[in-house]
Amino acid sequence: MAALDEKLLQILVCPVDRGPLVHTDDVLYNPRLRRAYRIDEGIPVLLADEARQVEDDDEHARLAGSA
Repeated sequence: MAALDEKLLQILVCPVDRGPLVHTDDVLYNPRLRRAYRIDEGIPVLLADEARQVEDDDEHARLAGSA
């Protein structure tokens, strides 16, 4: 898992809905929109057009922390 500063995680938001993100695996995840933003070499890539849509319910549950 990429190490991100806790203070940074508290201020980062989804660029689409401005809501909070969940840090899991090597992504920042928006469970409301089911969008996963990758982290490249410790740098979050928070570009709306670079996000991956999570269609699988099991993956969504795992990323959202409810699995």
